[in-house]
Amino acid sequence: MRRRRRRSDCPIHFGLEVFGDPWILLILRDLLLKGRSTFSDFLHAEEGIATNVLADRLTRLEQDGLVVADRGAGGGGRARRYRPTSKAIDLLPVLLEIIAWSAAYDPATAAEPAFVARLRSDRAGLERDLRDQAAALASATTQEES
Repeated sequence: MRRRRRRSDCPIHFGLEVFGDPWILLILRDLLLKGRSTFSDFLHAEEGIATNVLADRLTRLEQDGLVVADRGAGGGGRARRYRPTSKAIDLLPVLLEIIAWSAAYDPATAAEPAFVARLRSDRAGLERDLRDQAAALASATTQEES
């Protein structure tokens, strides 16, 4: 995959270049909030991403340092598990803010009511718990490689 050329030094533009694609955000949501970690997991998400789009976005996430992929023991070493990096984990507040905004303005939101209630009442605690879960996923790769 060809590396994207940077068009601007604007911080909003930089962020959009990395995570501004809807599929990128949905993959990060699945990875950080839903515990999904394989190509198949992401492929079967409710939004129905095409295989070629998913492969492209996972490659972009790797290139941008948001995920690392490790070969699984099953499937002859072909299966890959994707793990978040600290760079991805640092996007949790962005994802939480998008969820809070959507819960406030989308009457048909699929956000779990208990999740939204905790987001409204204990955002710091929720973010801390999610960071801990994501960090455990990230460190699982490091430990497996040792």
